[in-house]
Amino acid sequence: MNNQYPKLTFCGGAGAVTGACYLLETEHTKILVDCGMFQGSRFSEILNSDPFPFDPKEISAVLITHAHIDHTGRLPKLCKDGFHGNIYATMPTLDFTQALLIDSEHVIAMEAKHEGQEPFYVMKDVEKVFALTKPVEYGMFVHISDDIACKFYDAGHILGSSMIEIFITVGDKKTKIVFTGDLGNSPGPLLRDTHKEADADYVVIESAYGDRLHEGEGERKDTLEDIIEETVAAGGVLMIPAFATERTQELLYELNELVEHGRIPRVPVFIDSPLAIKITEIYKRYSAFYDDEALRLLKSGDEIFNFPGLKFTPTSDDSRYINSVPAPKIILAGSGMSHGGRIVYHEKLYLPDPKSTLLIIGYQIKGSLGRKLLDGEKKVRIHGSEVMVRARIRQISGYSAHADQQGLYRWVEPMRMSIKKIFVVQGEESASETFAQIIKDRLALDAVVPKVGDSFILE
Repeated sequence: MNNQYPKLTFCGGAGAVTGACYLLETEHTKILVDCGMFQGSRFSEILNSDPFPFDPKEISAVLITHAHIDHTGRLPKLCKDGFHGNIYATMPTLDFTQALLIDSEHVIAMEAKHEGQEPFYVMKDVEKVFALTKPVEYGMFVHISDDIACKFYDAGHILGSSMIEIFITVGDKKTKIVFTGDLGNSPGPLLRDTHKEADADYVVIESAYGDRLHEGEGERKDTLEDIIEETVAAGGVLMIPAFATERTQELLYELNELVEHGRIPRVPVFIDSPLAIKITEIYKRYSAFYDDEALRLLKSGDEIFNFPGLKFTPTSDDSRYINSVPAPKIILAGSGMSHGGRIVYHEKLYLPDPKSTLLIIGYQIKGSLGRKLLDGEKKVRIHGSEVMVRARIRQISGYSAHADQQGLYRWVEPMRMSIKKIFVVQGEESASETFAQIIKDRLALDAVVPKVGDSFILE
């Protein structure tokens, strides 16, 4: 075999949270792990239209860790540019991905028209993606080529999310590479715990929260209860920018429990996101992926995504109706980083109100409106207008779908005797560097924070 293989190249997701895309090559085969969209600043989004740093026609397969758009958003462009291999993912991931790509296509088309440019993919390219999909089950051995095989395991991040073991075989030599995708914040409600790996030669690990710790599960629910009670007592509006996939369903699950046990006042709760409503319906179809507690509640007859006072508002008219409902009330709406979606309409209306609260529960990338609000800006621009920020800005990091620094470390530690090199990705530079240094100091492992375009020979 040529001694320049196998080779791993970082085509995205390196030195940044978004744009995950990793090229793995042997002498005979090229595959991708994820093909995500760049998000955040305007500059990041421009990158989505750039040519791929490889020939899509030469890629045999794409392995998808999970459905979030920063891991799947350039799949239609990949197909548009000539990819015709297989796309492997779990069934929930494929269903979520289809909903998310269709939703994104509409947004991309509007933005491209506003900029006087062509969108980097259109609906026919989304259709090409789903003509190539191959569903997999956890633990199933998937044969990609004569020299590459893989297995998917539950990452505990969102329903159907996966970490992927890839096995490269050349003669008698076997190399095992584990791509974490996004590791879940286990233990948590609804999802099973993250699968534990015992060994690997190489690991590509996310680091979104590589420099910080979350609250515990019980603490986060108590904090949510307190924030609801405070906002209701003040007669304000609680706005929660929520990602359509997982955060909305997890919040519904916990709100259901708080309401049914009388821990919070009965006030109107609106799910103001057509996409989140679609995703919730998909969640209902895949209860087999829930953890034991959620399954127990389902069997007892509890509608875990429904409770008194909850109203779904799929249409624009439904959304506008929310404004006519007097406070106090709770509004969950997309997007999770206030980077568009219906939440910004509510923020424009209620951020100037000191009785109201904006609750941030997910990661906020640099450049997003959510990050500006979290960083304490008192004046922001929404839809071209200057908006004063007088509402309280609160954060509960325990609702993050990502493992924190301690969770990441505990996941890596059992493999310390087998790992030759660990690549720290999908984090802001400070988070990735901090976590890499911890791995070096505590486990004496070779930890690298790659940059986009970096290649490594996996010896």
